[in-house]
Amino acid sequence: MKCPYCGSENLKTLETRDSPDNTVRRRRECEKRPVTMEQIHELADHVRQDLMTLGKEEVTSQEVGDLVMKYSKELGRISYVRFASVYRSFEEPQDFERVLKEAKT
Repeated sequence: MKCPYCGSENLKTLETRDSPDNTVRRRRECEKRPVTMEQIHELADHVRQDLMTLGKEEVTSQEVGDLVMKYSKELGRISYVRFASVYRSFEEPQDFERVLKEAKT
């Protein structure tokens, strides 16, 4: 079965139950965000252009990560927070609260 929203076949079954008419009902969830490949390529192009304007031969991974953070905000708060949680190695719930406040600005 494919997700009706993004077309992914990567669905997670959240709940399985029998229905009164002797059929099995499953509640599923898609883990993908509605972000197109075109949007991802556009984000990468923005990051690359910004890095090129720095005029350096080498850039740090922090510079790349910071730019991805900047442009992932444009994809939506969920994308921004998900990337931030990995990039900044969140360990406490307060880390999510802080970055959610950042995402609003």
